[in-house]
Amino acid sequence: MVPLSWYLLLSAFLFASGVAGFLIRRNIITIFMSIELMLNGVNLAFIAFATVRHSLNGNVFVFFVMVVAAAEAAVGLAIIIAVYRTRETLNVDRVNLLKL
Repeated sequence: MVPLSWYLLLSAFLFASGVAGFLIRRNIITIFMSIELMLNGVNLAFIAFATVRHSLNGNVFVFFVMVVAAAEAAVGLAIIIAVYRTRETLNVDRVNLLKL
């Protein structure tokens, strides 16, 4: 059996690489994928704790996080497509919706 600490280290690595991608990258799609990576890191931690404690609470939280991630993906991609059609760029520095 794999120890809990290995799952938590992998979860922390996924979350940290998501945060790094969110802070460093300037492309909206890459930022969007980094947010999904952070959500997957949190899901892994929830599942690891639920497995160790023999509880379904972690699985329920993962289900809700996955529902939120699916809604975010649908709405987020629609917003990204709309921004690209109006601004013709996906660079965060060049996309300023308050200016014409």
